[in-house]
Amino acid sequence: MDLLVFDFGGTSVKGGVWHNNALEDTFSFPTPKTWDKMKALLKKELESRQNKFSFSGVAISAPGVVLNEQGIIDGISAIPYIHHFPIKEELKKLFELPVEMINDANAAGMAEAICGAAKGLPNVLFLILGTGVGGVFIQNGQLYTGKHGYAGEYGMMFLEGDKTFSELGTVVRIVERYSKRTGEEKGSLSGEIIFKRAEDGDTVAQEEIKKFYHTLALGIFNLQVAFDPDCIVLGGGISSRQAFLTEMKQTMDAFLEEKEWGYFAPELRQCEFQNQANLIGAAEYFKSQIAG
Repeated sequence: MDLLVFDFGGTSVKGGVWHNNALEDTFSFPTPKTWDKMKALLKKELESRQNKFSFSGVAISAPGVVLNEQGIIDGISAIPYIHHFPIKEELKKLFELPVEMINDANAAGMAEAICGAAKGLPNVLFLILGTGVGGVFIQNGQLYTGKHGYAGEYGMMFLEGDKTFSELGTVVRIVERYSKRTGEEKGSLSGEIIFKRAEDGDTVAQEEIKKFYHTLALGIFNLQVAFDPDCIVLGGGISSRQAFLTEMKQTMDAFLEEKEWGYFAPELRQCEFQNQANLIGAAEYFKSQIAG
């Protein structure tokens, strides 16, 4: 089964082809400003591969409350134009193929639960750190979405006054705060640049990265108290940073030692599929929907 797979993100749209149970021919492009431009680019990616692959459908990972059966994406996200209309029907007409869609964090959770970092564990929490913060809870091996479908929208938690997890705990926010303090244009900066500057002794970069890790520690501990999972898997773009898990554990250990709560330390694991988790999970979800 050949599937064209997309992962809609606030900064970029990633994609690839699910062929012979593996992801290949990956690509990405900056997230367009309008729905019409988005559709044009999605169709272009399909047309450029139709001579090489025989597609059975399109699998999509997207932010927000993805209601696949109803064919809409509820809630809010960093891509406002994908919400509150029959998006699935439009995509089916666009591609002229079956379409299945799943929340991005749920997709990552499925990928890691089926064959990744949490394989074999019944109760697992996934925290996805992208443009915002999202996640998923797998309880007794089953995806838990809650009464209103908002379970896993951890980015909406308030961590500092009226500031949410998403407003504080992402690399995008590091860049924004660093830009504001230094006067540099955001467009000339990236998380990679700021982490490198911190390593080279830039005190502003060091302070912002310290704030970032402290925010993550607070959020993760709150989730540990709420769910007490077998492990917490960390994913999203930052998870590909080689030292990320080590630095995160060091911050968490220091926080727990200060509070004398070390006995309740969460087991942190790094997302095995990293930036490809959402794509792999979307493909697995498509397969499950067709089989079901």
